[in-house]
Amino acid sequence: MNQWTFLSNYAHVLVSINNNSELRVRDIADLVGITERATMRIISELEAAGVLSHTKEGRRNIYQVHHESPLRHTLESHRTVGELLEFLQQ
Repeated sequence: MNQWTFLSNYAHVLVSINNNSELRVRDIADLVGITERATMRIISELEAAGVLSHTKEGRRNIYQVHHESPLRHTLESHRTVGELLEFLQQ
């Protein structure tokens, strides 16, 4: 049977980072159930879209989610990333 979920891997990565901004890529990949390479690609795309940024502290990345960023699909573009994350954590 085909396994599917309502949320994409992008949403899962974003939720994981929002819950713990100091997670390593390896930890995020394990939580989401995807490869480290796929996780790095998603993080890079989220950063390019302005949804996420990071700073270096030693060898670690500390991520910051930009809650004010609008959602990208036209059906949800009137909502923000912060609203989505708030809804998912209820």
